[in-house]
Amino acid sequence: MATATKARSAKGKTTRKATTKAPAGKKKKEALKDLSVTYDQFKEFEGKRYTGMKVGRSHKWYYDKGEWNETKITPDLWEIAYAVTKRRAGKAPPGSGVPVGTAYHWYILAHQNVRKLNANDYTTSMTGLKLKLAHQRAGSEKWSVSARTQRKHLIEFLQELIVQLEKEPIPIAFEYNGKSYEGEAIPITQTCLDGICTKLDVILNDEQVGIIRYRKSGWKIEGNKDRKFVNAIAGEILNWYNKK
Repeated sequence: MATATKARSAKGKTTRKATTKAPAGKKKKEALKDLSVTYDQFKEFEGKRYTGMKVGRSHKWYYDKGEWNETKITPDLWEIAYAVTKRRAGKAPPGSGVPVGTAYHWYILAHQNVRKLNANDYTTSMTGLKLKLAHQRAGSEKWSVSARTQRKHLIEFLQELIVQLEKEPIPIAFEYNGKSYEGEAIPITQTCLDGICTKLDVILNDEQVGIIRYRKSGWKIEGNKDRKFVNAIAGEILNWYNKK
């Protein structure tokens, strides 16, 4: 696609200078091609090599109507089982990602916040962490690591979490829109560098608010669109770090 720009000649007359601009469609295809290539390239995080999506990036999914089954084991403990198809909110770049048939084993540790609306309906939201224990390549019947190794990795993860929870949390106290908030932020140690963490689990007035995370565009809590409220929490966290 050619576009024209005005330029002044030596005689003062206005002439037209042609410049070449790549079509938008071509640029988009090149960007998608780069994504599909870089997905499988080796990357490094804290001295460990990995492939797949780059650390720090995120996915957004939509879940179909699922089935959640739960059985009460003790007054406070329940067994749960959940099955559903999840669908990507956007479209995966052509050629990116793992082959169809690839399987994963994740361990999820999350807060589920529920509020009763009426006799049959509840609002429900979940925030937390998920840890990849193993994967199975498409066309293979063998998992990447044995059940014993998976259990070992899970124990290590839970031990790290216990140490994280036993540490003194960051205290939070502020007023917003005439209401007082008091609570704590628990750093997620896997996101800490030089003693400063970019993701923290926030609890205010004894209620779990979500995981606050830092991005180039600022601090965010998934599902919370009140930027001033989120920034008030972030301000308390930053003040605590500055006093250290």
